[in-house]
Amino acid sequence: MTTQTKIAVVTGSNRGLGYAISRKLAQIGIHVVLTSRNQTDGLAAKQQLSSEGLDINYHVLDVNSDNSVAEFTQWLQQTYGKLDILVNNAGINPTATPEESSLLTVRLETMQATFNTNVLAVLRISQALIPLMKLNNYGRIVNVSTEMASLYTMGSDYYPLAPSYRLSKVGINGLTILLARELQNENILVNAYSPGWMKTDMGGENAPFTAEEGAETAVYLATLPDGGAQGQFFAEMRKFGGPIQLQW
Repeated sequence: MTTQTKIAVVTGSNRGLGYAISRKLAQIGIHVVLTSRNQTDGLAAKQQLSSEGLDINYHVLDVNSDNSVAEFTQWLQQTYGKLDILVNNAGINPTATPEESSLLTVRLETMQATFNTNVLAVLRISQALIPLMKLNNYGRIVNVSTEMASLYTMGSDYYPLAPSYRLSKVGINGLTILLARELQNENILVNAYSPGWMKTDMGGENAPFTAEEGAETAVYLATLPDGGAQGQFFAEMRKFGGPIQLQW
């Protein structure tokens, strides 16, 4: 690894979409810090990717914990002295029971827990790590969202209601817009994207596409050139054969 090597952090990357994003970034020469709450799972994922000859490091990270984020940030500063790419992938979708699928019956505790992980944790880790991007006047932040959070289509789409998940992703879309606006005079590009329905623990085996396909747009946004898209919402590239912006 040289001083010119880009450093990327992918949250929740021991499996599924985060794992696929980490692999694809490493395959193009980016040094990836894989993270997870469970150290055993994270180290196993790191070992697998390293066995493929990829440049991967690992550190435990619980994005819901102030102490964990602070410790991780200090380690990142001491180890690399900078950060170039942040992919906010960690998230939850609590739709396991019928009452969680309706606004009339969803528990407020479920809604709050989902917002804590899908929105406030993204803000927490972004606040902690953006100063490391500012050191070199370079940064790319990719927030994983969903087409299900588009207000433009929400009233007529065919998706299940999934209120906790969908409203939390509306929150992440808003956070993306506001953060991009606040950083508009910095060389730190902030965008969101929908990876689509994938064969992951969250998406299930009936999903039509793989996590590797869902990772394509994340890699595109993580490697945008200077002056690239800022504060935009993108679809999964496999659907259109290229980067297409969605309506918020």
